[in-house]
Amino acid sequence: MKPTEQKKFDKALFQADVKKHLSATYAKTEETADAHAWYLAMGKALAEHTTLDLLQTENDDRIKNAKSVNYLSLEFLIGRLTGNNLISMGLYEQITEAMAELGQNLTDLLEEERDPSLGNGGLGRLAACFMDSCAAQEFPTVGYGLHYEYGLFKQSFENGHQKEAPDAWRGVEGYPWEVARPEFAQEIGFYGHVEAVYENGVEKRKWVPGMFVKGMPWDLPIVGYESNTVYPLRLWECQAIAPFSLESFNNGDYFEAQHALIDSGNITKVLYPNDNHEKGKTLRLMQQYFHSAASVRDILRRHDEAGHKLADIPKYETIQLNDTHPTIAIPELMRILIDERDLSWEEAWEICSHTFAYTNHTLLPEALETWSESLIQRLLPRHMEIIYEINHRFLKEVRSRWPGDVEKQRKLSIIEDGFHRMVRMANLCVVGSYAVNGVAALHSELVKRDLFPEFNELYPTRLQNVTNGVTPRRWLKFCNPGLSALITDKIGDQWPAHLEQLSDIAQYADNKAFQKQYMAVKKANKQRLADWVQENMGIELNTDAIFDVQIKRLHEYKRQHLNLLHILSMYHRLKNDPTFDMAPRVVFFAAKAAPGYHLAKEIIYTINKVAEKINNDPSIADKLKVVFIPDYRVSMAEIIIPAADVSEQISTAGKEASGTGNMKMALNGALTIGTMDGANVEIREEVGDENIYIFGLEVDGVEKLKASGYNPFDYYNADHLLKSSMDLLLGDEFTPGEPGRLRAVYDSLLDGGDPYLCLADFASYVEAHEAMDKQYRDQEGWAHKAILNTALVGKFSSDRSIRDYVNNIWKLEAVHR
Repeated sequence: MKPTEQKKFDKALFQADVKKHLSATYAKTEETADAHAWYLAMGKALAEHTTLDLLQTENDDRIKNAKSVNYLSLEFLIGRLTGNNLISMGLYEQITEAMAELGQNLTDLLEEERDPSLGNGGLGRLAACFMDSCAAQEFPTVGYGLHYEYGLFKQSFENGHQKEAPDAWRGVEGYPWEVARPEFAQEIGFYGHVEAVYENGVEKRKWVPGMFVKGMPWDLPIVGYESNTVYPLRLWECQAIAPFSLESFNNGDYFEAQHALIDSGNITKVLYPNDNHEKGKTLRLMQQYFHSAASVRDILRRHDEAGHKLADIPKYETIQLNDTHPTIAIPELMRILIDERDLSWEEAWEICSHTFAYTNHTLLPEALETWSESLIQRLLPRHMEIIYEINHRFLKEVRSRWPGDVEKQRKLSIIEDGFHRMVRMANLCVVGSYAVNGVAALHSELVKRDLFPEFNELYPTRLQNVTNGVTPRRWLKFCNPGLSALITDKIGDQWPAHLEQLSDIAQYADNKAFQKQYMAVKKANKQRLADWVQENMGIELNTDAIFDVQIKRLHEYKRQHLNLLHILSMYHRLKNDPTFDMAPRVVFFAAKAAPGYHLAKEIIYTINKVAEKINNDPSIADKLKVVFIPDYRVSMAEIIIPAADVSEQISTAGKEASGTGNMKMALNGALTIGTMDGANVEIREEVGDENIYIFGLEVDGVEKLKASGYNPFDYYNADHLLKSSMDLLLGDEFTPGEPGRLRAVYDSLLDGGDPYLCLADFASYVEAHEAMDKQYRDQEGWAHKAILNTALVGKFSSDRSIRDYVNNIWKLEAVHR
């Protein structure tokens, strides 16, 4: 539906709605209301429209009778909804005007919204982009996640150290966009035992849980771009079924009175509890089962209410597992079909194995989930029985394919033998799914070659690729209005729904007038970021400098510490080599480290201490600045990404599954400096060798070097610049009076064996940066390359990713409303 066909916007009615919510919902008068109250009232008034569209979409018979995808993910990093929804609803300008007449500035009101940080990083942000693209293209979809009370922690820095604080993203008033759906609540069991019951002389297994909780659904609207389609992102909140014992309370036992409430509330209290102790592990598995069980029951409820037969579940439903976190949904669906719906094992497996599809997001062995058999046995006794049976039948298949090959059985088995037997969730996913996909061409090849080669032999068509993408609505149209207007002026306004049209911009790459306009937009975006840094961090930045950006989770394989080594090398040269000349540069970091990840936190501390010294050294002046922005989140990325000149994508080759920050920054005209890893490989194919800066070892080189016995000391001793840069971490250069405070990073790179090969790639990395530095001084040449990056990355729209899923895996038809 085009904007002209959309429902007519009635400004006076909308303003009346806002005023009504201001007084009736939030108990404020126009005189006493602050910006936050106005934002809440505006959000509520807008949400009334999307809730109506959500109900109409949900009750549309065409959607009930079409095949749907059910996207199960424990993370949805959706970002602020208000601005993005206004873009999708085609109302941005009208609401700006309507609020201005009420004396309010829309830009200021949008800043009042706290990001719903219901995810850790790329995986959760990808899920959000995918939901946006399903709605934009009107492929029937329901997203299923968890309604965490506290999202990913709020990060601050105290003397350079990361500090974590709870993130109550809903605030005290609740989140204006969400709507409770108590009519769809589900009852979920845990613990207990399994009984054998006999029906007509046939033994049946029956799970008798020892504890029950309620799954209360909250819907967030996923608004289709320029259409009336609104799909639900259904988030489950865990509540106690009998939250309060009046008898205990009257007897004076106040804690016991609320015991059930406290236990149940913990399940969705916080995103990803630390699971490095047994209690944490139990809670994490409870979260996963609670999410999967509530979602599977809701899918079956919708299926039954639409009047479809059980055997037709695969015809009407696909359940996409976003990584292994919702794997327990496979034995859960089997349990319901066999124990509650009386199907035979064969009938149930026929349905199950044609309903699930699984996305693998990692090659890192430590990130492939395993759960101890004893924990599953205790928490979900019937599910453990079902997993045993799935494995037993699967291993029969393996033995018939490779008779007598015990090694193949050991490698493929869902149960990993050892002192503590473990359940391998990735293996269960591959066995129980009809399609398995990696998230970039290189990653999917490595999944077949290194991670699951035997599965690939056994099921040659099951392992596929769907390269990730990002939504152009949020990551260009909304976050970069200046560049969006420039593009629209040249190629029309259809590109946000058809990103491949950006290739028409390539013809302007050498047009001097266009280059000037394009670079003026970039300069304005850099100024906006510089203003934020000045206001919030007190650091003054030169916007003529190269804005060099690395934003992503803090992890050794992403190599923020390689970037740090480059900073140290520039600092060393500026201080010691009078002939050294460089274009002014500001290096930006934004990243959170997992609370229990010690070295990641040490890397943050080291970067902050180095930044403190460099930024206050008058002899360095404007030549080099380092800015570590605290509390990285989607709304912060929306300011940083349009301002980036250089996009750092420097993971060790073979470690990053895809990356999506690389796509967002290239789309907004940053040049990538990167390894041949993840989607960098495909970005290079699209933009051409001359418009990207590739460095470092490739996957085969990494493997060869490791196989030959990599010794980081060889590189350290052979490269004067590297040694001088690293040695700066030993004294008290950056921690006056406290020598050796920064040793942790130094030691990890030498005595720790440098597992991610920072030292091996250092010289090549420095060389690539020198080439970029030289290019930046030729601003026309730089503009040419930047424009081509924007023009040539249309492939990396999540709309295209979703079409790949739809055509190759899900087999959906669009339902245009």
